[in-house]
Amino acid sequence: MKAQDLQGKTIAFAGSGGLDSCTITRWLTDQGVKVVCFTADLGQPDEDNPADIEKRMLAAGASEFVLLPCREPIAEAGLQVIQSQACYEGRYWNTTGIARCVLTEAMIREMKKRGLTIFSHGATGRGNDQVRFQLITNMLAPDFEVYAPWRDESFLARFPGRSEMIDFCQENGLSVTATKDKPYSTDANLLGLTHESGMLEALTTPAQFVKPIMGCYPIEAPDQPEEFTVRFEAGRPVAINGQPVDLVEAFLQTNAIGGKHGIGIGTHLVENRFVGIKSRGVYESPGVEILGTCYAYLLQLILDRRAREFYDQLSLLVAKQIYQGYWFDLATQMAREAIGLTAALATGTITVSLYKGTLSFVSATDTPHSLYSEENASMEGVGDYNHSDSEGLLRVFGVSARVLAATGQVKLE
Repeated sequence: MKAQDLQGKTIAFAGSGGLDSCTITRWLTDQGVKVVCFTADLGQPDEDNPADIEKRMLAAGASEFVLLPCREPIAEAGLQVIQSQACYEGRYWNTTGIARCVLTEAMIREMKKRGLTIFSHGATGRGNDQVRFQLITNMLAPDFEVYAPWRDESFLARFPGRSEMIDFCQENGLSVTATKDKPYSTDANLLGLTHESGMLEALTTPAQFVKPIMGCYPIEAPDQPEEFTVRFEAGRPVAINGQPVDLVEAFLQTNAIGGKHGIGIGTHLVENRFVGIKSRGVYESPGVEILGTCYAYLLQLILDRRAREFYDQLSLLVAKQIYQGYWFDLATQMAREAIGLTAALATGTITVSLYKGTLSFVSATDTPHSLYSEENASMEGVGDYNHSDSEGLLRVFGVSARVLAATGQVKLE
């Protein structure tokens, strides 16, 4: 689909009020396209007032601005990420990937109410977001069309890169935060921030080039550690430092505490995009890092060996599914059902110590479903475990070990 095909039509555009959104909206409006801007309130820490986004998008030419209330949905989705331990290629908690799922679903629901059938977005043709928007729309609203300006030759001819977009916005009197002195983009929501492109594309640029929004770098954090306690009940955080919280507040408080100590700030990752291109991102996710790690400590107590092995496979699957835009498909639904069985057992209070970007275990208490027995694990003369009982067990294991030697499969060189 091209811009010329949209003349006189109304499209629903997912806009954030940033450089790409303002540029695309103004350009499409100039092409005779009616643009209804949809923005999700995802608890973006870089936006103090959603009304500012509305002002920028209307100034860019949007005929209407629709704010989607998504704080509770993004918090629930974030909890699913934590319960799944869905980290992609290391320690990226899929904060942007899962936010795309929440935004797209909410937008499609509102579009159906308004009778709109053309979904548009500002994702580039080299990244993951275009895949996520496309696949989720295809799955949830197969009758919708998708228009992506970054795959439109006429748009690409006019805007080869960010510099041309910055010039265009300045020429049209549009206020955007991006400048040629700060050529990197930021995507934010309640769960975390993603910084990429521009100078960050050079591997000689340290992560500290980015100015943190959710906290500070570890070197700038307080010189004294701080203990943090979270109470989980059936997999949900219900209290922070002894005070009851709802899920949104749990993320907000943990973001503030973690950011203060440089937890999950400036995480550098060169990852494999779904389209086959490697990219470099710098991430901030203090709250998810803390809650996710505390939840992991709880899982260590609950899962036996077989459950742990199966869980780890599900975790890797869900992480990849979110990253690639398959959050709503059958495979993810099946995995989430299984992981829900572990979440139902995840009750307990975890305390950790936060210090200059590090998080260390302090204690685990009131964990009714824990398999850990201090008596059985002890090397002291307590408990019901008799060390000599392992003699028969090891004789059984030794049979197959000796067969390996007898058949020449294992040799001492």
